[in-house]
Amino acid sequence: MKTSLSNIFTPVLTAKREAATLVAAVVMLCAGKATADDQIKNEFNPVQTGVTSLSIAPDARGASMGDIGAATDPDVNSQFWNPSKYAFAYSQGAVALSYTPWLRKLVNDIFLANLAGYWKIGSNDNQAISASLRYFSLGEVNSESLGGVTESINPYELAFDIGYSRKLSEKFSMGVVFRYIYSDLGFGSSSTSAQPSGASAFSADISGYFVTYPIIGQNECQFAWGWDISNIGTKVSPEGQAPAFLPTNLRLGASFMFPLADYHNLAINLDLNKLLVPTRPRRDDYLDADGQVDEAAYAEALNNWETMSPITGIFKSFSDAPGGMKEELREISYSIGAEYNYNQQFFLRAGYYHESQYKGNRQYFGFGAGFSLNVVRLDAAYMLATAQTSPLDQTLRFTLTFDMDGLRDLIGGRR
Repeated sequence: MKTSLSNIFTPVLTAKREAATLVAAVVMLCAGKATADDQIKNEFNPVQTGVTSLSIAPDARGASMGDIGAATDPDVNSQFWNPSKYAFAYSQGAVALSYTPWLRKLVNDIFLANLAGYWKIGSNDNQAISASLRYFSLGEVNSESLGGVTESINPYELAFDIGYSRKLSEKFSMGVVFRYIYSDLGFGSSSTSAQPSGASAFSADISGYFVTYPIIGQNECQFAWGWDISNIGTKVSPEGQAPAFLPTNLRLGASFMFPLADYHNLAINLDLNKLLVPTRPRRDDYLDADGQVDEAAYAEALNNWETMSPITGIFKSFSDAPGGMKEELREISYSIGAEYNYNQQFFLRAGYYHESQYKGNRQYFGFGAGFSLNVVRLDAAYMLATAQTSPLDQTLRFTLTFDMDGLRDLIGGRR
């Protein structure tokens, strides 16, 4: 039987075509990745603020669900997430201490400590006062002065606030918070050279919380939504540096809790966040017809940004991004998380936080658990970043809570 030349060479030509296609696909993939990386580099434009530690979630419960708390059940750390929830708190009062080793993959002496508490007031169980104190230490920094003397400094940031919340109906409450902020990132008075001193700022929060209990099937569920606008205030102005915006933030959230069985409940939560701070102009956004930077136009835009008032900046933050609506949407980060609890004594939590790669690229999973007795509750959280090179990877948080109702019952029982 004769074999034609076409039958001999067809498999060879087919293999060559497949190989060429594979090589072309690899080349296109690499080129596409390079193009994507270049696009991210060119369009990377995070919102810049001062006192960035104010944006760090202080407690283990919210962090373990991917930084969520606008509409979750009220707890002692609602001061950070949504202080209006205190009016619906189940206990008469509570105090909590939280500790977070920060950037532990880089250094071992940066941490955030947070003390928070609240107390219900009035005879109708519809008001509460609250307060919190947060201290963010950047560890010990050694620096050599002009005279060749090595100096050690301990830069830090702190904030103290007090709040009031009240039920306006059986289902809705509002709250306000007033905050004092101090940032000291320079040298102390022992420095022999002129160095920047600390700076103070003041801010306020306003929030709302709505909760209802729909009947689905034969089960009573809980649905809640909440909002919080935090850090509305002055700029922070360190000596020798340009004034910086505080991290004014809009948080919107929703939560749905339903029973799985007797004593078993599951809550699904969602939070959206947007910094209400104008975007700093970039030089590359002010190119002339020849592709060169228009220095005069850029200088004017930068001066307008630096001298803009915080209140004006809040409204400008919705329409000032150079990339238009596309970039404005990138400024919205989201969190989704779940919390399982057994009889309010044992808790399991998990969640995910996502920030655009053009606005900071913070993307991580949160995991955590909690155990509650009559008086004491211990919560722990663990952060796992999606990028192995992220300095936020493997971040731990711990929160210890003391419930005043449980303490009062314990003391009364002993009597």
